[in-house]
Amino acid sequence: MDPLVLGALVAVSTVIVLFSGVSVAVGLLIVSAGFLMIFDGMRSLELMPEILFGKLDNFALLSIPMFIIMGASIASTRAGADLYEALERWLTRVPGGLVISNLGACALFAAMSGSSPATCAAIGKMGIPEMRKRGYPDGVAAGSIAAGGTLGILIPPSVTMIVYGIATETSIGRLFLAGVIPGLMLVALFMAWSLYSTWRTGSAGLLTAGSYTWRQRLEILPRVLPFIGIIIGVLYAMYGGIATPSETAAVGALLCLIIAMVIYKLWSPKALWHVLRDSTKESVMILFIIAAAGVFSYMLSSLFITQSIAEWIGTLDVNRWVLMATVNVFLLIAGFFLPPVAVILMAAPILLPIITTAGFDPIWFAVVLTINMEIGLISPPVGLNLYVINGIAPDISLKTILKGSLPFVACMVIAIVLLCLFPGLATWLPDAVMGPAF
Repeated sequence: MDPLVLGALVAVSTVIVLFSGVSVAVGLLIVSAGFLMIFDGMRSLELMPEILFGKLDNFALLSIPMFIIMGASIASTRAGADLYEALERWLTRVPGGLVISNLGACALFAAMSGSSPATCAAIGKMGIPEMRKRGYPDGVAAGSIAAGGTLGILIPPSVTMIVYGIATETSIGRLFLAGVIPGLMLVALFMAWSLYSTWRTGSAGLLTAGSYTWRQRLEILPRVLPFIGIIIGVLYAMYGGIATPSETAAVGALLCLIIAMVIYKLWSPKALWHVLRDSTKESVMILFIIAAAGVFSYMLSSLFITQSIAEWIGTLDVNRWVLMATVNVFLLIAGFFLPPVAVILMAAPILLPIITTAGFDPIWFAVVLTINMEIGLISPPVGLNLYVINGIAPDISLKTILKGSLPFVACMVIAIVLLCLFPGLATWLPDAVMGPAF
């Protein structure tokens, strides 16, 4: 059978299996085993266990559970609420200080936790009621938190970037640095829209707030500065050549647990058990998907599907930006239905040869891909962050939350366009810190 036709059958079968309700990892294994057995014979199944476990034999994977523990220990405390309060007190005299403090808290908490739902929950519990109490439109209050939560997969340290780096054998350090400027750019776009939307609705009076004394501003800092210091320390250790990403993640996880115990009195064995239990569940889920995706990639390669698609794309006489637009549409649609980790692991083996052949930088592409995944987090039908916000503020309808999130989707699309026009936004910092990539 022609490999391209076979690839279409694999794509249709994968969609049908995943929509049947099985987990992503199990679905990938079912599709892989089925096609290998039919087209490559029963003996090919003997390699599946070796590939499955061999994919996990990678020291870099250790950074995933460590960063997850780091985020879980922060999310289990009042760190999100304290971060929000600290920014509110220090930015109160800035026009639109409340909405800026919410988005700023989302960005910082996302960097600490690396989890979009956790960021939405931690900041939204404080931020949404406070914004509504002061008269901000429900759409702005809910939409800004839902969008701010997506920053967790872009601003380093990002588990999504680690997965992309492992899947494409790309430097994780470069990927982390590549997400910094685009992440800050997204925060600025989100803030600009929130301020404009509030002003446009005739609520200009909301752009000014009350005042806090210097004592009130300073007393909150000891609760948040240690966590921010850990993030800075982790990044410094990584880029200063002191330790590898996995080693810095392990130290960061230990320090976050210690600070959570010392500052927030997280001494209870039950509370510590919840942190470790939830971290283990999430880590196992991600690692299982990585292992299953390794088998899926082997199946695509063994049946010459990946090679044939890349060769076919190479023969197309189309502008490379038309090709990139097509890839973006594909990623958007995939992100509507699947979690970011699954999309990256399934799509990377096919897309990477295509985008490199077309002359695109794989580091730059990682940022574009990640922003596409962010859009999926606040877009139906899955839109995980939308449901998290609805759980926090059930009296705000999903329709209102979705309507409030759509302008932030537009901000993300603008960010992708800016990255296409100015690729240096993603590539300059990695080259400046680590030297040009060869």
